[in-house]
Amino acid sequence: MPDLLTIARLSAGYGEAVVLSDVSLKLSEGEALALLGRNGMGKTTLINSIVGVTRYFSGTIALDGADITRLRPDQRAHIGIGWVPQERNIFKSLTVHENLAAIAQPGRWTTEKVYAMFPRLQERRQNLGNQLSGGEQQMLAVGRALVLNPRVMLLDEPLEGLAPIIVEELLAALRRIIRDEGMAAILVEQNAKKILSVTDRAIILERGAVVHAADSATLAADRAALETHLGVTDHGPRRIGRAKR
Repeated sequence: MPDLLTIARLSAGYGEAVVLSDVSLKLSEGEALALLGRNGMGKTTLINSIVGVTRYFSGTIALDGADITRLRPDQRAHIGIGWVPQERNIFKSLTVHENLAAIAQPGRWTTEKVYAMFPRLQERRQNLGNQLSGGEQQMLAVGRALVLNPRVMLLDEPLEGLAPIIVEELLAALRRIIRDEGMAAILVEQNAKKILSVTDRAIILERGAVVHAADSATLAADRAALETHLGVTDHGPRRIGRAKR
């Protein structure tokens, strides 16, 4: 498969702080990548760097062969970078339908197709954003990214804080978006085993650098790597004090 997104030796951060150091990765058309690591290791910074909201120090980011390193965030969105941030960033004073219609771009992902993917949004299309549950707001955030008809979607902890039944519902939708619709995606998630089931490959970040890369199925079965880099045991994540994001 041809490379869609290429990051080469990227160093980036905030202000004078360098958070990412010499990070390189490639994402092919229709491929999904799990971006893993403990809290504070640079996952969100990498997503933010692809979006264009961090300070650039060195390296390059290319989309379909074109260098986008110096483009503004709105220019990156226009050419195909779709973003679902942790904060969701929906318009809470607009209805569900207005949230989608206000930013929709021509393409196969229409508001009606989003409603077919997320029937809960169809049922609540006239509800305001602040009248939705956390899970419904997350579905709307994903829907808003889809109606921009991006080339690649970046999802930053899409399952965080959601009830188990909503997690399974959203995971099923993500599988359809990625597997059936062929959407290229990078997914940041704390629950490694959940997200590895819907991705093709995975990388693990530690202190802003890539320390492990593998096929998702291989990593899911690698107990030693999961425990060493992520603190994941057969009983779930190992908890050591309170980690800061």
